[in-house]
Amino acid sequence: MPVLEILVGPIASIIDKIIPDKEARAKAKLALIEMEGTHELRQIEGRLSAIISEARSSDPWTSRARPSFLYVMYVMLLWALPVGVLSRFAPDAAGKIAGAMTAYLRGLPEELYALFGTGYLGYTAARQWGKVKGVET
Repeated sequence: MPVLEILVGPIASIIDKIIPDKEARAKAKLALIEMEGTHELRQIEGRLSAIISEARSSDPWTSRARPSFLYVMYVMLLWALPVGVLSRFAPDAAGKIAGAMTAYLRGLPEELYALFGTGYLGYTAARQWGKVKGVET
């Protein structure tokens, strides 16, 4: 949790106690909220600029690493389709394949799944940021 976010509540209650005028109190709280918003906006912009600079890198490994990881995950998810068709004709073989895949996926560390989620969200955020800025289509 960012430091500013932790401090907003207590600072707002201090403003309530120190400033007797309702209008001045409201202005002070508004300034505090605006300061929090710009701080968060700067943090988000900083994260997105790092992602965008990686995506624009001339090094092919750096610029394609995140999408390549997503493609691997897509292939793993889409593998369910042929296994589903196989289960219609050879249920025992499909059951063994599904059991082996389940055991394999449960053996992967949680950090890998967190990495996938982070990579997926970071990639989509960078793509959206590029579209908003008019750099990507």
